Amino acid sequence: MASRAKRSVEDPSATLFGAAARKSSEQGAPLADRMRPHTLADVVGQRKLLAPGSLLTQAIGSDRVRSMVLWGPPGSGKTTLARVIASATKSHFVLFSAVLGSVGELREIVAAARDRLAFAPEGRQRTIVFVDEIHRFNKAQQDAFLPHVEDGTIVLVGATTENPSFAVNAALLSRCKVFRLEPLQAEDLLTLLRRALQDSEHGLGVKGLTADDAALRAIADAAGGDARRALSTLELVVDYLEATGAGKEVTAEAVATAESHRPLLYDKAGEEHYNVVSAFIKSMRGSDPDAAVYWMMRMLEAGDDPLFVSRRMLVFASEDVGNADPRALTLATSCDATIRRVGMPEGLYALAQTCTYLASAPKSNASTVAWTRAKELIEKHGALPVPMKLRNAATPLMKREGYGEGYKYAHSFEGGVVPGETYLPDELTGAVLYEPTDRGDEAAIKERLAKIRRR
Repeated sequence: MASRAKRSVEDPSATLFGAAARKSSEQGAPLADRMRPHTLADVVGQRKLLAPGSLLTQAIGSDRVRSMVLWGPPGSGKTTLARVIASATKSHFVLFSAVLGSVGELREIVAAARDRLAFAPEGRQRTIVFVDEIHRFNKAQQDAFLPHVEDGTIVLVGATTENPSFAVNAALLSRCKVFRLEPLQAEDLLTLLRRALQDSEHGLGVKGLTADDAALRAIADAAGGDARRALSTLELVVDYLEATGAGKEVTAEAVATAESHRPLLYDKAGEEHYNVVSAFIKSMRGSDPDAAVYWMMRMLEAGDDPLFVSRRMLVFASEDVGNADPRALTLATSCDATIRRVGMPEGLYALAQTCTYLASAPKSNASTVAWTRAKELIEKHGALPVPMKLRNAATPLMKREGYGEGYKYAHSFEGGVVPGETYLPDELTGAVLYEPTDRGDEAAIKERLAKIRRR
């Protein structure tokens, strides 16, 4: 492993940016790798990030690249930008594996970087260390990078699909500029697909293929903003045409046949999982059953546990619907029991029924507000004594001590309510914790409580 690090430091061609090295490396390489841009002018998409005069383009153009993290979904151009930086900058460029790299390998890279700053024949030369999938770093690796990034020995360029707020420790992240990359637009993907079909040196131009707009649009739409997926799908379709002797025209039918199923962008342990869950909950809270059932199916289609979805709806039924529709919790409980009883896919019926019901139901968080207010009072006043009238006189001694004295039995009074009676600790008399809304069934509760409180 150490010898590999030494080669990558001392031999710039090991990074495959030289023309000869790049051409030899393309033998058998996937189309997406062969078509990767090597200059900023060739990069497609990311218009805001790469606009003329932007912070990143100025840094690349002036060879003043500082430590950074490139954050974006797969196929958005993170590695491409790193390679553009490598080809445009005068700095020495080193690839470091977040999966295979060791702290010992990093020490060798840092030692060579120090020598390059002090003894390079052509003058001081900086070292850029590119780390793909930087979120896979363990704490020891991140801590090992920190002092060398801080003192300027190396410039760190990391790429990640995960939110760096969670994936990179705060000390290292504070020394890096984070650049957010967005999924590519469909028009950007169409540009890349047409370029691949026409390029005879690196792409498919020598094959004499044609493609109708519908086919390319189908590939672009299916790629979900992922350039690598779009180009891989095109290559898959071409392989299918050649294998079946179906001609040289890429059609929508050929695309549908070659790509019968594609996985959704979703990581149950990563940020996208929480983004979709958040959209699901907020759609139900916003009373949009169409969006709610869409996001629910996004979770299920991506492999989420149906019981996880039902648990979220159980919580939602009390947290966000509450007494505006007390039946919501009963339905959510029945849904959970149904999933456990019948499983999937039949359980989808119960999930969809409950999801659309909760989204369409009147909403109230009054119960949530009530318990949070109660918690705040407990934190502020501590364990206030229970009024004597509310205590249970379980023994003769307790009765002699005044336990239960003055308690009035509510059922002995009209309407089951004791006029003017209080049940909070004396210090909190008059505090109002539960304030019903005027939505759904809670409107009746509000009216009833108003009468009781007036009495």
